[in-house]
Amino acid sequence: MKHVLFICSQNKLRSPTAEQVFADFPGVSTDSAGTNHDAVNELTEEHILWADIIFVMEKTHRQKVTRKFGRLIKHQRIICLDIPDNYSFMEDALIALLKRKVTPLLA
Repeated sequence: MKHVLFICSQNKLRSPTAEQVFADFPGVSTDSAGTNHDAVNELTEEHILWADIIFVMEKTHRQKVTRKFGRLIKHQRIICLDIPDNYSFMEDALIALLKRKVTPLLA
């Protein structure tokens, strides 16, 4: 079972959408978090230690994760999806973009 973590800023739109979209993907367990202190589900050490693959929505998220939790990142891949913060939760266009970018990396 691969543990896949999706990260955005607030954990309100992009990362929770990704978590839901891939929740039933074979061989995958998903979670999501946000880098901001006021995120719905703020990123913690436990998230990093749990994850096998970390998908961030923007380069700034990768920088924040590396700066704050770099000492904990051992075997995890951190992949930037380059998805800007201009989508709604579970928006069809966001779902299609996530499927196109993430699915090949989970197969």
